Amino acid sequence: MAAFYQMFSTVPRPPVVAHVCDDLACRLNGAEGVCADLERALGPAGEPAMDGEATWLRAPCLGRCERGPTALFTVAGLAAETIAVAPVDATAVAGHLERSAAGHRLISPHADTAHQAHLEHVRRSIPQAGEPGLRLLARAGVTDPHRLDDYLATGGYRGLRRAFEIGPGRVIEEVTASRLLGRGGAAFPTGRKWAAVAAQGAQPHYTVCNADESEPGTFKDRVLMEEEPYTIVEAMTIEGYATGSSKGFLYLRAEYPHSAARMAQALATARAAGYLGEDILGSGFSFDIEVRRGAGAYICGEETALLNSIEGQRGEPRNKPPFPVEVGLFGKPTAVNNIETLVNIPAIVADGGAAFAAIGTEDSTGTKLFCLSGAVERPGVYEVVFGATLGELLTLAGGVAGGRALQAVLLGGAAGAFVGPAALDMPLTFEAARAAGATLGSGAVIVFDETADLIGALGRIAAFFRDESCGQCVPCRVGTVRQEELLARLVTGRPNGTTAAELSLLADLGRGMRDASICGLGQAASMAIESAIHAGLVDFAAGGSGAGDATPRQGIGP
Repeated sequence: MAAFYQMFSTVPRPPVVAHVCDDLACRLNGAEGVCADLERALGPAGEPAMDGEATWLRAPCLGRCERGPTALFTVAGLAAETIAVAPVDATAVAGHLERSAAGHRLISPHADTAHQAHLEHVRRSIPQAGEPGLRLLARAGVTDPHRLDDYLATGGYRGLRRAFEIGPGRVIEEVTASRLLGRGGAAFPTGRKWAAVAAQGAQPHYTVCNADESEPGTFKDRVLMEEEPYTIVEAMTIEGYATGSSKGFLYLRAEYPHSAARMAQALATARAAGYLGEDILGSGFSFDIEVRRGAGAYICGEETALLNSIEGQRGEPRNKPPFPVEVGLFGKPTAVNNIETLVNIPAIVADGGAAFAAIGTEDSTGTKLFCLSGAVERPGVYEVVFGATLGELLTLAGGVAGGRALQAVLLGGAAGAFVGPAALDMPLTFEAARAAGATLGSGAVIVFDETADLIGALGRIAAFFRDESCGQCVPCRVGTVRQEELLARLVTGRPNGTTAAELSLLADLGRGMRDASICGLGQAASMAIESAIHAGLVDFAAGGSGAGDATPRQGIGP
């Protein structure tokens, strides 16, 4: 069981570990150089250093893409610690390891909670902080996220109070009228999901908040937990009331220690103030939330794998049907929603679903959070109304860094798709992305300028899916390995037979994984790689039958 999770070790290792991100966004910011420097200074990844007290490891995305390179430090023992630091270089990583190995406690970068320090921290992650017109990020940099009084003074708990006034059925009607689609990537109608759970006769019902945000390039849910913890608590309580649940679970990835602390504090404060627990606000409704921590497994972002993990099983996806709304957590009806989906709920219930549906487009209502990283002037989380174009979003972030030409944009993270400069006029809506053969996914937008190693990024994506496959089903377990091997042959100019035959086999592998994999991981494992080829962003055929290099189409201007 422990071997399933990256953060656990089944063999002895030093008590102090630096997990250094080498994934897509950090890679664009020099992570490979950091890892090379660490190897020279401390030895190969995983090898004991500093008299056997410390080591370092390469890690997939740690969810701080706007500040990379990033490292997560874990200290085992009675005084266990976990902190994340970004940006870092090899000297900073080695310094943290040395201090921890000597018995000194790590200092969290969030330890200073003074207002000015908090504002500076917020603006690094949310460049729009304090601007008018924001909905999901309206409190960021304006209120103190620790203080329940600040939340109440800015409209907090209006949604829950109205929910108690109108009753569970009307709450679901308002959510349905809003046409809110899930923001975790699947874009399933939220109202329909809640109605399905509420209609089930089996008891008890559960609500689960998916905070296992692990898609490379995605960090919006981390920012929301840091800046809107009470909104999440209120939203889960409304969801519990509407679906007839008395217990909620917040499944939070291990790589987010600050988010875990912020949510724990908000839960305790809300409980003490009567907004959580028994007889909430004298309504007769009782509901509580329990936090469950992940341990480093991308697959646990898939809803049924997440449920298995909460139950103490391997985090493997389940076959569907039955769906979680019928047979979910502990075999009972369960509503699973991600953080961004939920933070829309209090305003929808307070102001009405029709008001929400009037924002955005007919099929993509409301606003959307996008996580910009890579070669942009101002990386961070941005909130835009559905319908803004990709080019407008990049302009909002200051454009391509250094005035360089745009090579490509990866939409949706490793499970997403590459688009070229010709896609800058594409509206950012679910329907427009589908029409373009792309996806908005979880909101990741990773920008590659003309100097970026796009082929190296494709190799990292292939390695990511090979590593993260749970191995349960053959198409994904074998397909992701074969895909990585095939891509390596193309990159090194040593195809088996002709390059055309290898590209045909790559397409066959992708089709097999899409058609036969149990879950979305295998179904999306080839999407980014194939999209880069189809868009002409890389050319593996340049050398004909095995002789030529794979070259990126660099320097394409908008």
